[in-house]
Amino acid sequence: MPNCTQQSFSFPPLKRRKIEAEFSGGDITSDGGVLLLREVDKKLGLLKAIDQVLTDPRDQDQIKTLN
Repeated sequence: MPNCTQQSFSFPPLKRRKIEAEFSGGDITSDGGVLLLREVDKKLGLLKAIDQVLTDPRDQDQIKTLN
């Protein structure tokens, strides 16, 4: 059976730093999961889909959005 598991992949640069995910084990950090989720969301558009389905009952005049 062929091994179809990707060993590593790169993310877009962040403030001129190269970001790469590698699955070789060893010391790990939980911070990398956020970057992975961001890239998955960019590809699949999950947050946009959720935004279209859920309603926000708050008074929109009282909400400040961060951009």
